[in-house]
Amino acid sequence: MGPRALRSLLCVLGCAWLRTGAASRLKSPALPIQSERDPLPSKGLSGCSFGGQFYSLEDTWHPDLGEPFGIMHCVQCHCEPQKGRRGKVFGKVNCKNIKQDCPEPECDEPILLPGHCCKTCPKGNNPLTYTKEREDDLHKSYNDRSYLNSEDMEFVAVLTGVRDSWLPSSSGVARARFSLTRTSLAFSITYQRNPSLSVFTIVISVTLLQPYLPVCVCLCVQICGVWKNVAKPLLRQLQSEQMRISLSTSTSRRDEVEGKIIKHRALFAETFSSTLTSEEENSGMGGIAMLTLSDTENNLHFILILQGLIRHRGREPLVVPIRVQLLYRQHTLREVRANITSHDPDFAEVLTDLNSRELFWLSRGQLAIAVATEGQDPQQISGFITGRKSCDTIQSVMSSGDALTPGKTGGVGSAVFNLHDNGTLEYQVQVAGLTSDVVGLTIEQKPRRRNKRSVLYDLTPEYSGATGQAVGSWSRLEARHIHMLLQNELFINVATAHSQDGELRGQIKAVLYSGLEAPRHELPTPLAGYFVSPPVRTGASGHAWVSVDRQCHLHYEIVIAGLSKSDDLTVNAHLHGLAEIGEIDDSSPTRKRLLTGFYGSQAQGVLKDISVELLQHLDQGTAFIQVSTKLNPRGEIRGRVHVPNNCEFGTRGEVEEADVDDTVAKDPEELKKDPHTCFFENQHHAHGSQWTPNYDKCFSCSCQKRTVICDPVICPVLTCTRTIQPEGKCCPVCDGEILTVHGCYFEGDQKMHAPGTTWHPFVPPFGYIKCAVCTCRGSTGEVHCEKVTCPVLTCSHPVRRSPSDCCKECPEEEKGPAGLEHSDMMQADGPRHCKFGKNYYQNSDNWHPWVPVVGEMKCINCWCDHGVTKCQRKQCPILTCTNITRREGSCCPECLGEK
Repeated sequence: MGPRALRSLLCVLGCAWLRTGAASRLKSPALPIQSERDPLPSKGLSGCSFGGQFYSLEDTWHPDLGEPFGIMHCVQCHCEPQKGRRGKVFGKVNCKNIKQDCPEPECDEPILLPGHCCKTCPKGNNPLTYTKEREDDLHKSYNDRSYLNSEDMEFVAVLTGVRDSWLPSSSGVARARFSLTRTSLAFSITYQRNPSLSVFTIVISVTLLQPYLPVCVCLCVQICGVWKNVAKPLLRQLQSEQMRISLSTSTSRRDEVEGKIIKHRALFAETFSSTLTSEEENSGMGGIAMLTLSDTENNLHFILILQGLIRHRGREPLVVPIRVQLLYRQHTLREVRANITSHDPDFAEVLTDLNSRELFWLSRGQLAIAVATEGQDPQQISGFITGRKSCDTIQSVMSSGDALTPGKTGGVGSAVFNLHDNGTLEYQVQVAGLTSDVVGLTIEQKPRRRNKRSVLYDLTPEYSGATGQAVGSWSRLEARHIHMLLQNELFINVATAHSQDGELRGQIKAVLYSGLEAPRHELPTPLAGYFVSPPVRTGASGHAWVSVDRQCHLHYEIVIAGLSKSDDLTVNAHLHGLAEIGEIDDSSPTRKRLLTGFYGSQAQGVLKDISVELLQHLDQGTAFIQVSTKLNPRGEIRGRVHVPNNCEFGTRGEVEEADVDDTVAKDPEELKKDPHTCFFENQHHAHGSQWTPNYDKCFSCSCQKRTVICDPVICPVLTCTRTIQPEGKCCPVCDGEILTVHGCYFEGDQKMHAPGTTWHPFVPPFGYIKCAVCTCRGSTGEVHCEKVTCPVLTCSHPVRRSPSDCCKECPEEEKGPAGLEHSDMMQADGPRHCKFGKNYYQNSDNWHPWVPVVGEMKCINCWCDHGVTKCQRKQCPILTCTNITRREGSCCPECLGEK
């Protein structure tokens, strides 16, 4: 068990070292010692195999390498759940050195107990440690709504300069906000720094997480990103506030800022914010203020989170008096004095009864908040108060189903907003499919009485009947209006000649940043029943952002509104391509792609493997998105999509092979549990499977990662004069005549191939078979397929350049020392050499083994014995004392107090 576990640890720790300690360096070659390939104990059971033992997902353990290495108490291994290319969950061993995480003992002479990694104080000498507990009920008057529905899905971090580093600390301050949705973590970072610094690159990494490195090359003010498919153990660490985030330039660490990620209830009520910085160079100080207005009174509630303002290293908390000021052009308007502690510098307060001038300055971003300590070494940080900054998009979908008097007209309204720091709200609005002319376009509050509208701003003068759009800005937002806007309490209403109170209405609310490349700053594609052929009178409507990237992958986000509760249970969206909207029918051979399913009122994703024809339709503006429901399976709402692109040859990149393990026939109940199963026509279909749909026998459908792709069957071209249609078949055949063949028809991909062409066959349900090549013999119309012959390799560790490659290749870097090639080693007549890790050793050589993360193991001696590596631990004397310890750097334990 020892050598096999050692091979596993060397490989796993090498990968862990590359992933954690050297993520920003050049990747060094992987250790040429492969991890073991022990079979799992039972088919279908996910876990990790290590050292001959099986561990379940998320298990942790200290690896036992057997003699002479023993149990590595300073190494902790973890069976992390991972998703394969086809979404299959498997276990991956990740080991790390936990010695660097050992707490600093408080006593003068700590000891290392046997079987432990970290030194501890002798019994009886452990001092009481101060434990900081966050006060959950911190100032409950902040805003009661923030406590009603708080699910700890919002997190925040204050990032300041690292003051414990030997490098000068940064004066920059960043505020990071995180939003957790299902298994994705969206973040927006606002960074303020010395304006004298020039253009730079931001690199983000999160401690305890697999490094995520979004890069922004500019004078960054806001950084947006999404980390998708966060593993459950990492989510638990996030919830328990065990993560830190750091941000730095790519040139040096002098501008690095870092901070702890915490959850805070105030995030749910925050509508104004401020980032507090210091004018002192290399101060390492900063903070944030989260502010909001009371629902009914002009009271400004705020919470301060401060970092680096108090310089105190003692174990006992230090009480420090502070002064908080509300400023306008350096003039103090309000002042609050209080005491905070060095262990808990957060502070909350309420500024009551703001007058009209203070509220006006607040709405224009002209108020500042300053925090200063009092005493011998006073410190101060300050910042302007603006509306809450975020990477989210403020938008609205207006539907007749959400009107004050709900109806079903088939019309649609769509709007996008942008709030500036000076309180100006830019807007872009479009409407279509209305029953009559627009007579009013307004932003409103929720009516206090039925049919008693409360109008805040009239957009009607900017509305153009010719374009159906209104573009402009609202520059007189009051502080209360900004508060209501960012609390999703405003609506946009479209009144028409036939519906004076409003034919369309929609709530103005933020859509969380998704990381997709759809340009949200532009007006999205409107989706309406009016665009369906024939038009559908529905209360639903929607809009979609769509874009095509350089790899010719389609990014899309869809938002719908106005559906009744019975309708929105079975909602799906398709992307179609055709000449003109309205020409689609059951016999149309147009390509049809199913987009991802909806979560509530939203759907988003990336569509790959798009046909050339469909990409051309997108480029020409002759494609459309159609959303269907159970009530209207042929289309509830629809919209024309125009995305210019240069994808003349279709999606770039190779098509992945299907995983054979996913194609085995499964029990229907097991199919329901599989996250990659497709549900179509009331049936579950396994990933990679193919079938003929009930709605049309001349279509063929396949399941690819929860996505159903239905394509028309392409029949071979017949040259005969008389044809017949066999019963139960889609394609006609010649009636007794000799068929002249012009190409080959392959059943696998159901396509015609030109004479002499070659291709990799598509064999349902296994997908593309890269280890086979098919050829069309034009003279006979026959398809001839044969297996690819891989070349004979002379290296000992061949690799696949790409997971989809059929044949392995020899890596260029796998070469022995000069004059010591692998073939020479295998055929030499003299004593054989030994290879351990990346190094070669002559016969009888001695060395201490080096293990990644752990380092050189000086207590283990290894030697080369005629091509066989042997290792032995240093023999230690047997101790009879009771107090046993181990000194730093010593191989053997010894009695405490004895020399």
